[in-house]
Amino acid sequence: MAEVAGNPLLVLHGTDGTLRAFYNVCRHRAGPLATCDGHADKVIKCHYHGWTYRLDGSLRGVPSFDRVELFDKRDFGLVPVRLETWEDLAFVNLDAGARSLAESVAGIVERIAPQRLAGKRFHTRVTYDVKANWKVYVDNYLEGYHVPLVHPELCKLYDYRSYVTQTFEHYSLQYSPLSGDANIYTSGEGDAYYYWIYPNFMLNILPGRLQTNLVVPTGPERCRVIFEYFYDDVESPAARTMIAEDVAFSDDVQREDIEICEHVQRGLGSRAYDRGRFSVKFEEGVWHFHALLRQAYGRALGKGRLRRAPARRKRR
Repeated sequence: MAEVAGNPLLVLHGTDGTLRAFYNVCRHRAGPLATCDGHADKVIKCHYHGWTYRLDGSLRGVPSFDRVELFDKRDFGLVPVRLETWEDLAFVNLDAGARSLAESVAGIVERIAPQRLAGKRFHTRVTYDVKANWKVYVDNYLEGYHVPLVHPELCKLYDYRSYVTQTFEHYSLQYSPLSGDANIYTSGEGDAYYYWIYPNFMLNILPGRLQTNLVVPTGPERCRVIFEYFYDDVESPAARTMIAEDVAFSDDVQREDIEICEHVQRGLGSRAYDRGRFSVKFEEGVWHFHALLRQAYGRALGKGRLRRAPARRKRR
């Protein structure tokens, strides 16, 4: 189950092995087909009036409809939603005409090699509610400028002098080698990759671990951040120890981010602040995000693109 722009969605793994997405809405009177994640053997049943659907979305059973004229089950199958997969992750899109997922993530797999995202196993989901607009949270994610002050323990993980931001057409990357000191992820070797994919999805990649972040607006000054953790190994004693430390460490970092984002939200509403200036070295990712937002707002207002976002790779 998922929700996108207020629309309830359902992702099903069919008996034919095909992954499909549909609106989680019965074609009878809009009842829910599923109210929680789970398993269905062959059919799913509406919780309102009991209409049943096959896992391919076709309507199967309609209780007490034997006297209804001009009714053809083939006309009342579930409404499909565009679904694409990448590296074992599934993405839905309500816009059938939007660019492809492959275009949006082009180059990421090659950049992180020999690390791989596919094959990692899901372990944990953690959700945080933040008293800040979703864009404030994304701004905070997109720069390492604040890390030494807000995240002193996290700062020890990286070689901060080698911290790099790169912008691409549909995403940006913050990259750093690990510090060289022993840490919970490796013996001190390896790289950290922090990808932001426009507009609100993040991939935090460390050796043997993938953490995804989805930032969901819940109001003008509130958002919800959904973290999911994936690992190469989730069963060995050593892996379980590392995972427990990873989730605890990430929770500390997230609490620090929430605190500073909520302060920033209050600051944005004050009389003292109008706009600031960006650091060329550390805030290129924030500028890139704002450029993409200006384009989107311009299109929505019927004014076309206000300013072209950079499509080139840039290294600072």
